[in-house]
Amino acid sequence: MTDSQNKPKPSRGVYLLPNLMTTAALFAGFYSIIAGINGHFEHAAIAILLAGIFDGLDGRIARLTNTQSDFGVQYDSLSDLISFGLAPALLAFNWSLAGLHDISPVMGKLGWLAAFIYTACAALRLARFNSQVGVAEKAYFQGLASPAAAGMLASLVWFGVDQGIAGSDLIWVVLVVTPALGLLMFSRVRYFSFKSGPAGDQVPILWIFVLMLLLVLLAIDPPTVLLLVGIIYIGSGLVVTLLGMQRHRLRKSISNAKDTDSKGSKDDE
Repeated sequence: MTDSQNKPKPSRGVYLLPNLMTTAALFAGFYSIIAGINGHFEHAAIAILLAGIFDGLDGRIARLTNTQSDFGVQYDSLSDLISFGLAPALLAFNWSLAGLHDISPVMGKLGWLAAFIYTACAALRLARFNSQVGVAEKAYFQGLASPAAAGMLASLVWFGVDQGIAGSDLIWVVLVVTPALGLLMFSRVRYFSFKSGPAGDQVPILWIFVLMLLLVLLAIDPPTVLLLVGIIYIGSGLVVTLLGMQRHRLRKSISNAKDTDSKGSKDDE
C-alpha cells in the first residue's frame, strides 16, 4: 500500500452549528432586502441588526467547539457581503436616497452611486480581512468592521422611522453617511475588536454594570441607544487612530533628537 493510499481522505461534510448561525445571518440579510423593497423599513433595519447578532455567534461557536474550517470562513464572508454590504446599502437607498431623483436625474445617480460605494467598500474590506487572517492584530480592526457599519446605517433608519422622520428629511445626511461608512470600512482607521478580553473566566465587575446599564437603556429606547452607541464607536476609532499617530510622531521626534545628540557628542570628541 502506497503513502498516498495511507493518507486520510478529507471530509466532505461541514460543521452544522456555526454554519447554521451563518445561514441565519444570511437569511436575515436577505429578508432585510425584501422588506426594504416592500417599504417595511423598520423590519428591514431590525433584520440587519439580527444578522449582526447571528454573525457574532457563528465565529464564537466555531472557536468554542473547535469547529473552524476554511469552508466556514468563505461562507461567512459571502454571507457578510449580503447582510452587511448589500442589504444596508439597499435599505439606505430605498428609504432615503431614491428621493434624490425627484430633485434631478443627476442627483438620482448620486444616490445609487453612494449606495454602490458602500457595497463596493464592504466587498473590498472583506477581501482584505480574509487575506490577513492569522496575521492581523486581534485587539483592533483595520477599518470599520462591516457589521458595525451596517448596524450604524440600520440604526439610523430605525431611529428615523421610530421618530416619524421621513427618509426625504434626512436625505443629505444619508447621502454623506452612506459612502463615509463605506470609506471607513476600507480605511486604515483602527477600531477596538473586543476580541481580546480579560484573561481567564473572570471579568471586572464594572463590565457587568455597564452591560446591565446598556440592557436597561436598550429596553427603554432601542433605536436611539443603538444609534448613539454606533456614533460613539465610530468616533472612538478616529480618536484612537489620531492618538496613535501623535504618539508615533512623538516617538519619532524623540528618536531623531537622540540621534542628533549622539552625533553631536561624537563630533565634539
